[in-house]
Amino acid sequence: MAWHILASRRGAVYTTRNEAKTADHMAKDKKKKRDSQLVIRIHKEERDAFVDLCEEMDTSASREIRRFMRDFVEQNEKKK
Repeated sequence: MAWHILASRRGAVYTTRNEAKTADHMAKDKKKKRDSQLVIRIHKEERDAFVDLCEEMDTSASREIRRFMRDFVEQNEKKK
């Protein structure tokens, strides 16, 4: 079976036949699946500015929100 390595924005993409997985996706397969959503209402301008900044920093809005939530919980659990 031949492996083809292609460049992508987040790293190498390893493909065999019609399958394509990034190195990030391979690591995520081993982690617990996310099974919940949080819906919030924000101003479009704030959302657009945040998403644009995340793209400039080569990250995703979801990743940064999850990071904020983990840090917030960790910092405030200590105060209990």
